[in-house]
Amino acid sequence: MNTKAARGQRDGLPMPLGLQGAFEAAQVFVISALVIVVPLAAVWFSGGFAEKDMSVIARLAGQAWLVMHGVPLHLSVTNGPSSASVETGTFNLLPLGLVLIPFFLSWRAGRRLARASYTDQLWQPLFGAIVVYAAAGLATGFVCSIPGVEAPLLPSMLLPVIPAGLGLVVGARREAGSWGRLIGVNAADWIAKTSQDQRWAGSYAWTVVRSGFVALVAALSLSSLLLAVNIAARWTDVIGVYQGLRAGALGGAALTLGQLGFVPNLAAWSLAWSSGAGFNLGVGSTVTPLGTAVAPVPPIPLLAALPAGNLGWGFAAMVIPVLGGLLAGWFFVRAGENHFDEWLSLKVRRRWLSLPGSTLFLGVAAGVVAAVLSGILFWLSGGSIGLGRLTEVGPNPLTAALWLGAEVGAGVVLGSLAGPWLEADRAQVPLVKRGE
Repeated sequence: MNTKAARGQRDGLPMPLGLQGAFEAAQVFVISALVIVVPLAAVWFSGGFAEKDMSVIARLAGQAWLVMHGVPLHLSVTNGPSSASVETGTFNLLPLGLVLIPFFLSWRAGRRLARASYTDQLWQPLFGAIVVYAAAGLATGFVCSIPGVEAPLLPSMLLPVIPAGLGLVVGARREAGSWGRLIGVNAADWIAKTSQDQRWAGSYAWTVVRSGFVALVAALSLSSLLLAVNIAARWTDVIGVYQGLRAGALGGAALTLGQLGFVPNLAAWSLAWSSGAGFNLGVGSTVTPLGTAVAPVPPIPLLAALPAGNLGWGFAAMVIPVLGGLLAGWFFVRAGENHFDEWLSLKVRRRWLSLPGSTLFLGVAAGVVAAVLSGILFWLSGGSIGLGRLTEVGPNPLTAALWLGAEVGAGVVLGSLAGPWLEADRAQVPLVKRGE
């Protein structure tokens, strides 16, 4: 797809494209597995797993690899002699930080496969890569299932393909430079066949989607900063949990790596907290800006940074989604694609009616986009640890998304109204010539 391919040359390993895709997928599987295996092996060699056999650690690593790809594990624990004492549950808490590892490894693989393929041949290495990765997931689920921890085979085969497949497609698209060169369909030619009104409507809708995404990213960044400040303020409590665990140097390092894999989850929970909806940390336990009511939590160091008791200042955090909406509204004004306002001003001659109408419509539309995107994020960040009270962990996706969407929509209205004045101030600033 690059210049070499256009001249009839292929960049890549001298092997059939399907086999090259399979080789790249095998690389992704091995490297992503080593990320799990190396810390666990280090802890095992230091005596951190008591008398457990190395095969037990290998199966634990395989189970962790499946969890990293979003595969649920069915757990069962026997607390007594009868079958009635068997407690069952499902562990399906996806570590958003770890799932980025196979995604970016596949992203690099997708770029290499795109360089090695012509446009009409790309399906061959992609198909080979997906088949091998699905087979690796199926084999891992089959080998690592033991009594008490079982991985369903169909999800073990299909779910790992999602982050790997997305990475392959995104990487190939990045290398190709356009979807037309990637799949042979030129979007510009299709758009050129549409009417001017359709193009205006499409550009308006696309700008609204981008504005909602900007609002979500800005709010997530601010809430992540708030999370970092809170962890720094409660650092002594975090260190106290580390000392109480007495995990040793290698055990503490492995525990830290595991927590880093869930830091993006905590950032999403912080966003839900700043929206006012809060999140759950077990059945009947809630963490909101107005107060925290949780039962005893597992001895995980980062959980020591949870806000405790009633917070008099907590409601102030709810301004974060509004600030994200303000930035999105300003971004929309700078994009200059407010065609709905232009159309409405032609239909409604009274400006004092058309301007509020188009602005409110923009706020609702951008708020809906932010709500949908954040709902997906909240859904991915939450889940269940399987047993006991911790079967409800994370925010309620629908409730948190509605709160966030409403606040972002209010911010977008304010930002779009203030945007023209901000841009006018920028236009009045004289340009300074170079050298002056």
